[in-house]
Amino acid sequence: MKDGRPVILVTGASGFVGGHLVPALARNGWTVRRAIRNRAEDGNDVVIDVLGPTTEWGAALAGADAVVHLAARVHHQDEEHAIELYRDVNIEGTLHLARSAIAAGVRDFIFVSTILVHGRSNDGRPPFREDDTLTPRGLYGMSKVAAEVGLKSMAPDSGMRVTVIRPPLIYGAGAKGNFALLERAVLRGVPLPFANVQNRRAFLSAENLASFVVHRLSHPGPDFDVFLVADSEQVSTPDFIERMARAAHATPRLFRLPTPLLTTLLRMSGRKEANDSLLGSLELDLSKVATTGWRPPISLDEGLKLALRRNAS
Repeated sequence: MKDGRPVILVTGASGFVGGHLVPALARNGWTVRRAIRNRAEDGNDVVIDVLGPTTEWGAALAGADAVVHLAARVHHQDEEHAIELYRDVNIEGTLHLARSAIAAGVRDFIFVSTILVHGRSNDGRPPFREDDTLTPRGLYGMSKVAAEVGLKSMAPDSGMRVTVIRPPLIYGAGAKGNFALLERAVLRGVPLPFANVQNRRAFLSAENLASFVVHRLSHPGPDFDVFLVADSEQVSTPDFIERMARAAHATPRLFRLPTPLLTTLLRMSGRKEANDSLLGSLELDLSKVATTGWRPPISLDEGLKLALRRNAS
């Protein structure tokens, strides 16, 4: 506690998701201590140069009631020593932070994992569920699975409740990756060959993710639990693009290209992951998160309007 308010440490606080989560926590009565890599901006910031198995967390965790762990190595899977880097940051770094949090008496630990622990697509299969056998793809997904397994093993009798959140693509103001690529294409009026795609995909606005984190912190649960969290609607790639265009007051320019040809072109371009994320389905069974009493406070259309309005300003 600090000045009568509970204290929460947020790692990766200066990133895209952290930029949405930190103010949401502050609005809901938390004193937010940001773990950042650069120069501290106020008295609640702590500078953590390197996230790994030997990071000194003592000062950052002193008096903390909860931790939200966002920081992770996401890209650069093909660089030299990638396996070691993903292990040190995403696995050992996460578990070392959790052990340090237990030692500091932290009561809640929220770990933002990824839906990629289930794979990149569920084409031909039912929507993913929390209790499915995990089939991760790539170093990132595999590292998140290993971190989840480690957290599950240490949670019992630790005195700290651990919640794992597995989000799909998170979009919002400041988003990067595939969302940023689609946004630029839509705003520039680039013709996109996805009108023929008939898939269904889950998405999650940064505002809805922040809402669930706040909700989870105020609702006690078991010592370890996992949730798939997404917006209420799950839509096709062309529908998502059309909604982006409407939110930006732009005209969507979609044309039809046979799916086999589109698949071939994406593979030839070296964007195998884009092939899965643009053409494949990624449906989630959201029945478990609904049992917590939480509902996404904003719709997909509202989330896109917030994302594109802020990005354009």
